[in-house]
Amino acid sequence: MKTRTLGKSGMTVSAIGMGCMGFSHGYGAAPDEGEAIRLIRRTYELGCTFFDTAEGYGPYVNEELVGKAVAPFRDRIVLATKVSPVVLAGQDMPEGKLSRKGIRRALEDSLRRLGTDYVDLYYQHRVPEGSHVEDVALWMGELIREGKIRGWGQSQSSEEQIRRAHAVTPITAIQSEYSMMERMFEKDVIPACEELGIGFVPFSPLASGFLSGKYGRETVYAGDDVRRVITRFARENVEANQPLLDLLQRFAREKAATPAQIALAWMLHKKAFIVPVPGMRREERIVENLGAAEVTLTPEEFCALERELDGIVIHGNRTDKDIERLGTVKAQ
Repeated sequence: MKTRTLGKSGMTVSAIGMGCMGFSHGYGAAPDEGEAIRLIRRTYELGCTFFDTAEGYGPYVNEELVGKAVAPFRDRIVLATKVSPVVLAGQDMPEGKLSRKGIRRALEDSLRRLGTDYVDLYYQHRVPEGSHVEDVALWMGELIREGKIRGWGQSQSSEEQIRRAHAVTPITAIQSEYSMMERMFEKDVIPACEELGIGFVPFSPLASGFLSGKYGRETVYAGDDVRRVITRFARENVEANQPLLDLLQRFAREKAATPAQIALAWMLHKKAFIVPVPGMRREERIVENLGAAEVTLTPEEFCALERELDGIVIHGNRTDKDIERLGTVKAQ
């Protein structure tokens, strides 16, 4: 597996990481614990050294699962988790989560669930408008100096929030949604990350699986599957977005790859500090997605792909507000 460095942090990770949320919630029926642990360990065997979880996944149970799974190789990976900006079920934090005490207590609980004494990368899971990002950056700096975390980051933050926080304690990485279907951060956030030496970690890099081409207008989503409320999976939008899948399938045939691999290879070609963390819950998907690191686009192929993408209108999106309509998943 090829490796990348998250900006100027010196934190080296596999070119493609693993998003672990789906093992606990968000995409319908999940594998049982034994199978989930096997799959996470298999991902490591195939070269992945970057694993992502959060206190809000479950909540809590995903951290416990990931902690068990990575225990045999904990010191050989980069482990990332997140602090929610809101108080979660069972938490008693009258001072609020985005306080020095709140963040510290949340981290201590995450460390206990993960079975480790430090976290490599600790994200603020969302950055509310009007919040005091400088204060959070200051407290994250304290945790870094104490050795409880090696680096920190934000999720879905704006360029302004990133710059203000980074000026207090340098940010290791920004984790936000980014894919061929959601490119809003190309305008300001990704250029700011490049300027400041910050890694960029796309979640949902395959647009919740849409870019794999494995879901059609007749696919039915059940339970807590967020695709029930993500508008890009509405029947009319699946049909309207077919030109994007046609483009991916054409390039996949030419490169002897899969559509998902082309979508990930496009992202990896963009910038050397971009490291996607797709969710993968079956071994064949793990092999496929990690294999994207070996799919190389020539400059000419990349430019041709860019030109065609610029001419395609995307229908539907993925928003926190829509996801919370599901009632079973907190989009944090």
